[in-house]
Amino acid sequence: MMLEMIRKENDIKNLDERQLKELAGEIRQFLIGKISQTGGHLASNLGVVELTMALHLTLNFPKDKLIWDVGHQSYTHKLLTGRKEGFDDLRKYGGMSGFPKRKESDCDAFDTGHSSTSISAGLGYVAAREFMGESHSVVSVIGDGALTGGMAFEALNNASRLKSNFIVVLNDNNMSISENVGGMSRYLNGLRTAQAYTGLKKGVEDTLKRIPGTGDRIVSQIRKTKSGIKQLFVPGMFFEDMGITYLGPVDGHDLRKLVKVLSEAKRVDHAVLVHVITKKGKGYAPAEENPARFHGMGSFDIETGEPTAIETTDTYTQVFSKVLVDIAKRDDKVAAITAAMADGTGLSVFARRFPQRFFDVGIAEEHAMTFAAGLAAGGMKPVFAVYSSFLQRAYDQTLHDVCIQDLPVVIAVDRAGLVGSDGETHQGVFDLSFLSTIPNMTVISPKNRWEMADMLRFAFDLGHPVAIRYPRGSAYEGMKKFRAPVEYGKAEMLYEEEGIAVIFVGHMAELADRVRRGIKETGYSCSLINARFVKPLDTALLEELAKDHKLIVTIEENVITGGFGEQVMDYISRAGLNVRVRNIGIGDEYVEHGNVDVLRREVGLDKDVIVKQAVADYLVLQEQ
Repeated sequence: MMLEMIRKENDIKNLDERQLKELAGEIRQFLIGKISQTGGHLASNLGVVELTMALHLTLNFPKDKLIWDVGHQSYTHKLLTGRKEGFDDLRKYGGMSGFPKRKESDCDAFDTGHSSTSISAGLGYVAAREFMGESHSVVSVIGDGALTGGMAFEALNNASRLKSNFIVVLNDNNMSISENVGGMSRYLNGLRTAQAYTGLKKGVEDTLKRIPGTGDRIVSQIRKTKSGIKQLFVPGMFFEDMGITYLGPVDGHDLRKLVKVLSEAKRVDHAVLVHVITKKGKGYAPAEENPARFHGMGSFDIETGEPTAIETTDTYTQVFSKVLVDIAKRDDKVAAITAAMADGTGLSVFARRFPQRFFDVGIAEEHAMTFAAGLAAGGMKPVFAVYSSFLQRAYDQTLHDVCIQDLPVVIAVDRAGLVGSDGETHQGVFDLSFLSTIPNMTVISPKNRWEMADMLRFAFDLGHPVAIRYPRGSAYEGMKKFRAPVEYGKAEMLYEEEGIAVIFVGHMAELADRVRRGIKETGYSCSLINARFVKPLDTALLEELAKDHKLIVTIEENVITGGFGEQVMDYISRAGLNVRVRNIGIGDEYVEHGNVDVLRREVGLDKDVIVKQAVADYLVLQEQ
């Protein structure tokens, strides 16, 4: 087996052409086999096998720097740098990450997880290289989906000024997670092979430059006078006009051509973009036919491609989807926005039912938020459905464009809390903190599937900015008997006793209920409150609790810093209330990848730990 010959970085260079072809096939079979067991990002990795091999054949690791945009397509890179054994524990707690990690290998140049970042990071590496007087290559790989992000264009604009080599590889598979949309996608689809043009252009330039005294000036003038006809017929002119040499498109599954074009790119003395055409899911029919489903998935049956674990109840995302469609049937001003995540956020059903009111803006969360603000200002009722970790990118637009104007935008914050196997870059544990800092913002979180439906309807009726926060996975079906109407700024008292009060946020309902029962089993009374509103706080309730409770325990799946619990503690301190607060949440740290239940135990969101802490605190207070 060829894979057995790859023990460390650069070993691939010892293989001949026939062996390299065998290696590509073995890599695909290995990835399909392993990911079928562990879950992970299959389609994106199958699409870049030959591209990754070509990069490893032309670069020298770890001296040369390779930066993967997003990074979920780095599995072949990990195999070629000697991490084959790590795939048994891929994305498990304490195991190998599904993304590049500098602490994992010197061959991982930059930690990534969000899109549109690789060109900026690569430029930083180039600037550092020039300052240090070094000579290694720097390559940033970016997908056509990620190229719709504004940050990528900011970096390309900056890259055009370079006077030294920097290679950007554009991995063009016409997909982000869902199919790409917009002008850049249409532009890339229209490009054709440009090798003949590239060679002719280079020959003409070299000939003109040899004219004594005036050659350089003539070339410069020609570059400044790109005609409209040339724009129509010459591929890559968008990049060429920026001062970035364009090479391609090249077949991303032809190893010989890839090595040739990458070798040429290394000789360019400024920024160069290599346009590579790949097929997502290449080599595995189910992934080729439905790459979106094989983006980030759990274990599956190799023969059929079907998942081995199937949700038996609706997820929060599915509840959101169904209720949103129901609301939109009754109100034709309701519109929905996604940033290239229609399937993941549950908006694909809305898109089919109401195509005129559905907007996929591509990977552009900042634009999506301000676009939502414009829709609202124009009289529409928009909802922007976005993962918590990606909402971080639109903080300024939320503050500046939505909330200053107090516009009725609903932000559906999906994948909030610990999401598990994708790790630090994807954990949605900061939204309660950063959203709560914004004036005019209302932040709510449902305890179960029925409250999810009630809160979404409440959000559209509110007429002001509101974020509704919910997790990945099955919607909780407990506490069905508690369904008081959602009243602005009011928490929900579930069990009213005295001594200890537990207040939970959203999907911490099941854990909080178990904590209450645990406290009662030790012989102490315990009230249980569903916060419902993270902002505004139900301060009237806090003042009532302070009268007959000595301890308030807050539970949230968010960082403690700036979160719900700290807001409770701050109010109680400022109001001079005689009650102690114990905050349960995530500490000042990033949470790595792993099973969510395991991660919760690791961060202290564990019933036995919380009960022990609460009872110990209460005993101390009784003695005082």
